[in-house]
Amino acid sequence: MKIVSFTGKSGTGKSYQATQLAQSRGFDAIIDDGLLIYKGQIVAGTSAKKCASKAAAMRAALFTSEDHREQVSKALAKYKPHTLMIIGTSDKMTNIIAEQLGLHEPEERIYIEDITTEEERQIASHFRHDEGEHVIPAPVGQLRRDFAGYFMNPLKFFRDVALGNAVGGSGREDDDSPQDRTVVRPQFSYFGSFEISEQVIRDIIRIAAEKYSDTLVIADRMINGKQLNMSVTIDVRALKDPAVVDHCIRFQEDVFDTITRMTAFTLDSVNVRIRDIARDREDLHSRKLH
Repeated sequence: MKIVSFTGKSGTGKSYQATQLAQSRGFDAIIDDGLLIYKGQIVAGTSAKKCASKAAAMRAALFTSEDHREQVSKALAKYKPHTLMIIGTSDKMTNIIAEQLGLHEPEERIYIEDITTEEERQIASHFRHDEGEHVIPAPVGQLRRDFAGYFMNPLKFFRDVALGNAVGGSGREDDDSPQDRTVVRPQFSYFGSFEISEQVIRDIIRIAAEKYSDTLVIADRMINGKQLNMSVTIDVRALKDPAVVDHCIRFQEDVFDTITRMTAFTLDSVNVRIRDIARDREDLHSRKLH
């Protein structure tokens, strides 16, 4: 396996450039911030951008955890990439990563200055340090349930979902390869957070329930915990019907999938509780829950 290092100062656009560089040079695997990405798919590791502090992020990026190292090493043995590109802020960092994973030092070194202009690096620095944006060179669909931070450009994301053009569709016209990189704001970012009000979550649940209106009616919705690790409990009134349990399970799955897809928040659980049984559909929609 050939090992190549790709280095540059923090915030100069390495992760953003990584996908195009790997594609143009035929590199089939990338190690970036604790993740092993093989042919555009995350196959092992934990993103340093999930960490709650910069110190923890650095430990993850350097594979200081034995379990982390073992997971990535096993994946490398399984997928046997022809060329592995290790991304880091310095030659020393990429050497440490290689050593931690039991690999030889990079035999080729590429620097961010080799493939970008000073203006491009300044723009990348602005988005990192002023806007709090971080790039992961993998599709958003690979990260939505694993990444505990917040996805950037939420309005664009909501618009795409509303138009039926979620990730994997036609993509953004202003990006040469949008499916291969995701812009996030990590938990440790000083910039702040993107929040969605509880009412929006309630509305998502209400909309998801509409197709089950023949057998289920929402009686109450409770949202517990932080938006990073929400737990949602939904009380329903159900029609006396042999299929009602199956409908509750499908409704539960729909709520989970819709909330995670539209908000990128991590859900610990979605619980559906039948609080009342109605004799018929008229009773289902008219009687109040006691």
